[in-house]
Amino acid sequence: MFSFDKSSRSISGLCSGLMFAVLPAFALAESAGHYGYGSPATEEQIQAWDIDIRPDGQGLPEGSGSVEEGMGIYETYCSSCHGAFGEGMGRYPKLSGGEGSLTEDRPEKTIGSYWPYASTLWDYIHRAMPFFAPQSLTDDQVYALTAYVLNLNYIVDGDFVANKDTLPQVKMPNEDGFIWEDPRPEVTNVRCMEDCKDEVTVSDSAADKNLTPSTTGPLDEGLTE
Repeated sequence: MFSFDKSSRSISGLCSGLMFAVLPAFALAESAGHYGYGSPATEEQIQAWDIDIRPDGQGLPEGSGSVEEGMGIYETYCSSCHGAFGEGMGRYPKLSGGEGSLTEDRPEKTIGSYWPYASTLWDYIHRAMPFFAPQSLTDDQVYALTAYVLNLNYIVDGDFVANKDTLPQVKMPNEDGFIWEDPRPEVTNVRCMEDCKDEVTVSDSAADKNLTPSTTGPLDEGLTE
């Protein structure tokens, strides 16, 4: 047998009221998303972020630009940092030269000596250059700059016109210098909780696989012994 006084009925009524007041908030959170914040991205918002260009050229937009057109654009927006001929200014990086230097103690990783794909050049200029006003260039200007920088590295001729069809066909000098299959051993394993081995030996490692720069110190000596 249960008895209720006025105070218990008041508390019960208050809890019921709060429950009904909170229910619409839960329903709103469920419709707006897991945490009830934000709204679905529009196609226009997605396109503003979806600007990456793949090695095969997928994602390149319409437009075109020639080496000659790129020369003037380069002088206006790029030469103050990268030099008149891509030789670099101060601490700003070189864009040209460095052929055959990748095996030296101080390799010059320029567009011509190191980069594997021409589409990567378009992608980087488009998203990050010029340094003082990134993403301010038109697609045609980016195509023209890409053509000009490739010409500075003697990769394309002076009459080359870059567009979404011609750019993926450009063969970069160091394209075959990249290994796209990860040679590191698989190290993921399930933790042993019973009947475990008393001793575990390493059957493979990353030593002598040129995966990281040499430290010329005790670490290297230990790995190669």
